[in-house]
Amino acid sequence: MEIINASKNIFRSPSEETLEKLMRDSFLASEELKNLSGERKADFLVAIGEEILALGDNLVNAAMNESGLPEGRIVGERGRTVGQLNLFADLIREGSWVDATIDTAIPDRQPLPKADLRKMLRPLGVVAVFGASNFPLAFSTAGGDTASALAGGNSVVMKAHEGHPETSDWVALAIQKAAERTGMPENAFTLVHGSGATVGQAIVKHPICKAVGFTGSEYAGRILFDLAAQRKEPIPVFAEMGSINPVLILPEALEENAEDWAKTYAGSITLGVGQFCTNPGLLLIKDGEKANLFAYNLAKAISDIAPAKMLNGKVKNGYDASLANALEQKGITVIGESSTKANNANIEGAPTVASVDARTFIANPELHKEVFGPYSLLVRYTGEDELLEAIEALSGQLTATVIGSEPSLEKYSQAIDALLARTGRIIFNGVPTGVEVCPSMHHGGPYPASTDSRFTSVGTDAIKRFARPVSYQSWPQSLLPDELKDENPLNIWRLVNNSLSTEKIN
Repeated sequence: MEIINASKNIFRSPSEETLEKLMRDSFLASEELKNLSGERKADFLVAIGEEILALGDNLVNAAMNESGLPEGRIVGERGRTVGQLNLFADLIREGSWVDATIDTAIPDRQPLPKADLRKMLRPLGVVAVFGASNFPLAFSTAGGDTASALAGGNSVVMKAHEGHPETSDWVALAIQKAAERTGMPENAFTLVHGSGATVGQAIVKHPICKAVGFTGSEYAGRILFDLAAQRKEPIPVFAEMGSINPVLILPEALEENAEDWAKTYAGSITLGVGQFCTNPGLLLIKDGEKANLFAYNLAKAISDIAPAKMLNGKVKNGYDASLANALEQKGITVIGESSTKANNANIEGAPTVASVDARTFIANPELHKEVFGPYSLLVRYTGEDELLEAIEALSGQLTATVIGSEPSLEKYSQAIDALLARTGRIIFNGVPTGVEVCPSMHHGGPYPASTDSRFTSVGTDAIKRFARPVSYQSWPQSLLPDELKDENPLNIWRLVNNSLSTEKIN
């Protein structure tokens, strides 16, 4: 099937004139979307999920063929994608996400009267979204960025990832059908194929674009961030750019369970061939006999894991290059690698773990870089001061993990505080791989994990990236948004004169 012929909102390497028209059409759609009720927008999101499921094997097979991911992973990711859409639908149906805040007038206040002030979040307009290579569904065409932007009343111009163009087309077709079913503006969603360096940058630079959602490398994310900042009207770029996700394994954990933790982390390091932004790429461990035992068991477990197919040749080449750079650094020792030869060395990534002393690690920034693939570096520290230095040498992270007993946390409070200052999510006795989609999840962190650590790309708070507060002063009741009217017709939670309430204002 020629999907391109079935959809009016898919463009391939559009000309300057075509890009201008599609951006203007998207703007007109955003003007309609911003005034639609939460119920209408929720129906749209649910319909997108239904249409994605209706694609059946066409979508699953396309995603498998283009990404190299197995059927189980694609089916699971499809479920997550639909679940995200339904989660945002529930959020906007309920409506309290707009953070309505009301301070009623006090006309007889002395020495000056107090005006009536009412504030809520409003959509930004046209949002540019860039798909991720490692999640062809959940972080792509109808993924979390698109779902949260549409939920907030914005239109979306999606830059398709070149790694899965057919998959993107199928999902775009599902979105178009859902828009038609639910009476949404025709150009609420637009998919654009083409080079990131030309088409992608042109979208970000276009004056109609009001925000950017991006998941990918620090290199590409920084280009978009800088472009957006250099515009006549700078706009926010919410880029999630990965990290090495340090894991602090306290001595007590090694005393009690070194072998089990080694097996657990061998599985986490190689999960999805290491192609997760939360892959544990750094293990901090106190040098000594128990560290030797942990390293032995980790290396043994890694040797038993066969190389596996990565997303595509470009990702595999990137893994090879960054791995080679890491392993050629002074003081690095490979302690474990897969004992199985790759069937296809051009696409399969081989699991590898290496070791280095903390002093060498601290002094060499090359060792602080992410290696996107099934790799992790074991850093051996000799004392708590050296551990603290190693943590303080790190930049921002998406996650940090502490393995140990509850009583030991106080003893290492300085190191834990240093980790907390550098991460968006801190985990106790677990693994960082696996990101729950729920209101309490924060998937972001200090730069370069993300460009704005105050915001998450996963969970319901992701909607707040694509909205801005607007305050209405002394505005007539009849012209206020329903969320701010005295009657509270939507029955949402509001902060009224410093008290949370769903009651009407008398």
